[in-house]
Amino acid sequence: MERSELLHRINTFPLVAATLADDLLSGDFRSVFRGNGIEFEEVRRYEQGDDIRFIDRNVSARFGTPYVKLYRQEREMTVFVVLDCSASMFSSRKSKTSRFEQALLALALVGFSAERARQRFGALFFDNETRRLFRPGKGRPHLMAVISGALGALPHAHGSALSAAIRAAGILLKRRSLVVLVSDFRCPGWDDELRAIAGKHDFIAVRITDPFDHDFPNPGLFTVEDPESGKTIQAPGGFSSFRAAWREWNDRQAASWAASCRRLGIARLELSTEDDAPSALKSFFQGRRRPVSHNEPGS
Repeated sequence: MERSELLHRINTFPLVAATLADDLLSGDFRSVFRGNGIEFEEVRRYEQGDDIRFIDRNVSARFGTPYVKLYRQEREMTVFVVLDCSASMFSSRKSKTSRFEQALLALALVGFSAERARQRFGALFFDNETRRLFRPGKGRPHLMAVISGALGALPHAHGSALSAAIRAAGILLKRRSLVVLVSDFRCPGWDDELRAIAGKHDFIAVRITDPFDHDFPNPGLFTVEDPESGKTIQAPGGFSSFRAAWREWNDRQAASWAASCRRLGIARLELSTEDDAPSALKSFFQGRRRPVSHNEPGS
């Protein structure tokens, strides 16, 4: 995708965010806002319908009539995106949008929605190591600085520091936050880190996919390079058996990722490079409003 087209699409996102902001703060994150907050504010006389669990026994005994404690609701939270900038994210053979461009659009959408909801927004970029950290902040200039930083991101070397990036986000975020990890998850060994951070935060895993994952081209024999390791193979694309094996391998990777998310209780979304990012994210976040589960259909 041309940079000008990418910027044009991002410039429309403040309008999209107007409808996405409420849906963004759904699921487990919404439950943080429900009921009473954690900061004590005052006591008042008990009124019919008040929760008896908040009766202040000491004050009630002193005045001879029931009093309840009131708490100030704490509504300022943090929305934090962990963005994969590794080499595999910059590949796409069948779509004009690369994996990274689709991931960047997702980051911008979440960022504008957080701004619209008056929440703090931050991000961490990684490739073969953690590269850039934008500490949570508010305001359009802060958000545009994050997006500008993502626009200029390029992989510095082969490899992916996915586990280290998850761990770094967990260390940074002291209070419960909404964490959105956008990656193709083409590296092993991140389950333990994901388990640790998902136990403390409302966590969403967004897996960026491409039609090439399933539909290998049929041009005959050619060289394919693994962008993460730099290794190359001779791919016999003209053989149906090879194309079937390619599809099966990618299906197993997707199934393994989905199983890990289910096991860890993490909400997940597969976002293809051919999807309309605003529509896909809106549908996903609206689905999280259902009280039965914060996993999407098919989980």
